Amino acid sequence: MDTTNNMVKNKTANNMTSSMLIHPGEMIKDEINARGITQKELAQQMGVSYTVFNEILNGKRPVTTEYALLLEAALGTNASIWIGLQADYNMQKAKQDKSFLKRLEKIRKIAAVL
Repeated sequence: MDTTNNMVKNKTANNMTSSMLIHPGEMIKDEINARGITQKELAQQMGVSYTVFNEILNGKRPVTTEYALLLEAALGTNASIWIGLQADYNMQKAKQDKSFLKRLEKIRKIAAVL
């Protein structure tokens, strides 16, 4: 299942959630394309496996702290941007998991009684 285009339900205006789930790898791809760098060149510059880097760019692996720091060094972008985008992606993805949401609801009901 392609998770990059899964839709999430919109919430109230004060607590809106993006209507599309976008992995930060997509934004990294945009950044390197805008700079005219190939994925292979950047992977080599960062000293990482092209295959693993490509999987991150295609949303098959998360942007780890280490990769965020490598991107910061190679592109001059702040590592916390990539970590924040990954955290947002993870949160949205968890909120789409119906069985996990049921679990949360059960816990909230128990906590409300305490």
